[in-house]
Amino acid sequence: MKLCILGGGGFRTPYVYQALLRDTGSPRVEEVALYDVDEVRLHAMVAILRELAADFPDAPVLKPTTSLHEAVEGSDYVFAALRVGGLEGRRCDEHVALDLNVLGQETTGPGGLAYAIRTVPVMVEAARAIRDLAPNAYVMNFTNPAGIITEAMQSVLGDRVLGICDTPSGLGRRVAGLMGLDHTRVQMDYVGLNHLGWMRRVMYDGRDLLPELLADDEKLGLMEEGHVFGLDWIRSLGSIPNEYLYYYYFNRDAVRTIIDSGATRGDFLARSQTDFYARAAAAGDGVAELWRQTVERRSASYMAEAKGGTQDEPTHTREREADPAHQGYAGVALGVMAAISRNEPQTMILNVRNQGTIKGLPDDAVVEVPTMVDANGVHPLSTSQPDLHQLGLMSQVKDVERHTIAAALTGSKDEALKAFALHPLVDSVTVARGLLAGYIERIPEVAAVLTR
Repeated sequence: MKLCILGGGGFRTPYVYQALLRDTGSPRVEEVALYDVDEVRLHAMVAILRELAADFPDAPVLKPTTSLHEAVEGSDYVFAALRVGGLEGRRCDEHVALDLNVLGQETTGPGGLAYAIRTVPVMVEAARAIRDLAPNAYVMNFTNPAGIITEAMQSVLGDRVLGICDTPSGLGRRVAGLMGLDHTRVQMDYVGLNHLGWMRRVMYDGRDLLPELLADDEKLGLMEEGHVFGLDWIRSLGSIPNEYLYYYYFNRDAVRTIIDSGATRGDFLARSQTDFYARAAAAGDGVAELWRQTVERRSASYMAEAKGGTQDEPTHTREREADPAHQGYAGVALGVMAAISRNEPQTMILNVRNQGTIKGLPDDAVVEVPTMVDANGVHPLSTSQPDLHQLGLMSQVKDVERHTIAAALTGSKDEALKAFALHPLVDSVTVARGLLAGYIERIPEVAAVLTR
């Protein structure tokens, strides 16, 4: 099989490749096309992957390219992980909002909307290329904001596009680990949108273990979510919120902490990744270890503002999985491929079309819910309905997402203004106008989209 990775020069590509190297099933991926517009990053990534494959004589063949059509043509699967505007765009996503005392974050709040506005047209163009050159391919989208991008690509490719986020699946594995259980036998009752969801039950052999976890100070306190939200608030909710809900439940605290820290996540990554690629170009042997060290520093500072630290001085070490080749989205993505190509059915939490799963949201809205995947495709599972608080927040954010997609596809500044103004983390139309003007002024890729 052929796998195409859009954004193949990105930092997470080695996770995917390591998982492929250790995959012994049949059929398996034999060719990996790496597409990236940045030849320096692409060259560095090929060097890393070849080092990782040194002990694997049957490693998938690497075919780096800067041609989208060459990369996509004949693919069986496509992983999409592009960053339109690069890290400078991400820095502007954050700082334009923070300058107006509004949350500046990559996917949550107005920064995520600015990111989506410039990314949707690129990803829709990629979807059209896939439709024409690889019509039977399944697309696993990791490009953020994952829910918005997946929904936009589905307008071209339908249910062959699904969004993958490592946060919900990682939450399930961590809960299983704390309870001393086999994570493959745990089923999570989870409902929401991407980066906005709640784990409501943890089922094991027909028994819900969540009440036991919520009552255990020690176990709950060991979880990142216990540290971020506080035990009392989690118990008040009666569910474990996705960690990104910190930005909603503690919005003013988050904004103040980021401003006071003097450095955003984008600032940190711009420094660390620029340094990495400069060093990688001259590293020779050992470039894979240089990547590992850089990834560890990235992981340690993840959501530092939610954990009482800063990007430069994190105070809480992120929980890690035992096998780095199956961390996060790489493991989920390989699971999806195995389920479809080998008919090895799996249930996992994915971003898929609602199809009546959550009443009150459109059938074609992308939601993040437990989904059965098999050789016939993806099938969201029926679930108990969210409560009013959850549904209200989901409905408001989904409406914002749809205005964002409309703005990106039509170039309408009015649609963009509606998206910013209606977002629950933006507190006035006046602020929304400032955000719109700021993003157009600071980010050329946004200005190029919003032309009318």
